[in-house]
Formats: sequence, structure tokens, C-alpha cells
Amino acid sequence: MNTFAMKNWEEAIVSGTEGAPRVAYAHATLAYSGLIEGESVIDYLLYYAGEGYDGGHTTSPGLERIEGSLDGRRGSFVIKHDTGFDAQGITSTFTVVEGSGTGELAGITGGGTTTGVLGEPTMSYTFDFSL
Repeated sequence: MNTFAMKNWEEAIVSGTEGAPRVAYAHATLAYSGLIEGESVIDYLLYYAGEGYDGGHTTSPGLERIEGSLDGRRGSFVIKHDTGFDAQGITSTFTVVEGSGTGELAGITGGGTTTGVLGEPTMSYTFDFSL
């Protein structure tokens, strides 16, 4: 099973106020297991439509740099997320940023999805790639 867990999450409002439409910046670190074995750093620009965790049926962009191994090959790469979220959960689609692969992952292309429920210790991912 392909999963990842949040190691830390730091978030701050950039514009607007709590409980109203607002934009926030989030910085997090994740730990991956399964096809990807390693850690990552991700930065999001989030939109909240109002009270709580409602993203207003929009997607928020994020860039994530993953370092470790992918299917036994060591290196790093960057993915771009388009993430939707609400009080029930999180879903995203992502693509590998062209030219971002290093080490044995140089030349990587591909994309995938993430899904999860807020409050659960892990979320799942799919990833189809080519080297």
C-alpha cells in the first residue's frame, strides 16, 4: 500500500480573516512509504471559502520536493499539486515538474493522485511514472 504521513504542518493567513474568505500559506513535511520511500517538503497556497476547512470547490496549488527512493531508485524530484479539500477530506492530482529529477530519478515524468480523511494518521497515493 502506498501511503504518506504528515510530520508537521505550519500555516498562516496571508490575506483575509479567520472564518471569512481568505488565503493562507502552508509549509509541511511528509514521510512516504510504499512505492516511494522517503521524505518531502511541500508548500501550499490555500484558499478557504469561509468557516472551517472548506476550500469552496476550488483547487489550491502546491509544490513538493520528494527525496529518497522510488521503486528502488535513489534521488529526488518535484511534483506540482492541485489540491481540493473540505471538512471531510483531501484529494489532489499531481504531475512531476519536468527536469526536476536527480540521481537515478533524472528524466522522470508522470503523475498521480492523493486522497485522505482529515484526522487520519496516513493518506494514500497513486503514482504512474516513466524514467
